[in-house]
Amino acid sequence: MLSELDSKGVDIVNIAMKALDDATLLSELLKGLQSKNDALRSNCFHVLHYISEKNPQRLYSQWDFFVSLLGSENAYHRLIAVRILANLTYADRDNKFEMLFDRYYDLLNDSVIVAGHLAADSGTIAKAKPELRPQITQQLLSIDTTLQKHKELVKAYALDGLNEYFNEAENKETILQFVREQLTSSSPKTRNKAKQFLSNWG
Repeated sequence: MLSELDSKGVDIVNIAMKALDDATLLSELLKGLQSKNDALRSNCFHVLHYISEKNPQRLYSQWDFFVSLLGSENAYHRLIAVRILANLTYADRDNKFEMLFDRYYDLLNDSVIVAGHLAADSGTIAKAKPELRPQITQQLLSIDTTLQKHKELVKAYALDGLNEYFNEAENKETILQFVREQLTSSSPKTRNKAKQFLSNWG
């Protein structure tokens, strides 16, 4: 089956549906995440990410595997972990994410692609774990205090994350103040996101 994933135009949804009932295929997909073949690795990620979105409980038993990728020297592996773990919080009946919180958000100091997706996917976590919303908001509003080299760009992703759960957020005015400050960001993407946010909520 993995040979089918070594090309473009793969039917991600079809393979994901098969993997739900095929433990061997699921195991192969997990192994494929660490392949040196870019196409294979990317397709395996997209299949597993789809499963994590639609059926997170199916991958919850692999929580520790994805946590292990957070410490990988490979930025793509860390990105995989950040994105899939965010979705798996919907199935986190054992509150494992709470124990992982600081380690997870430390990756706001990581490469811009890892930090950016983490910030955006924080909206997913805030929806799945409403009790963590204040802490998540604090992390997103504190990007200026990180060691991130591309703070202004990462803020654009943070605005996506905040937009995801703003309606349920406890400290709306503090968030809106942060968003207004981004209207003068040096990043055009962030300025545009701020305008859109305020158009939606301001």
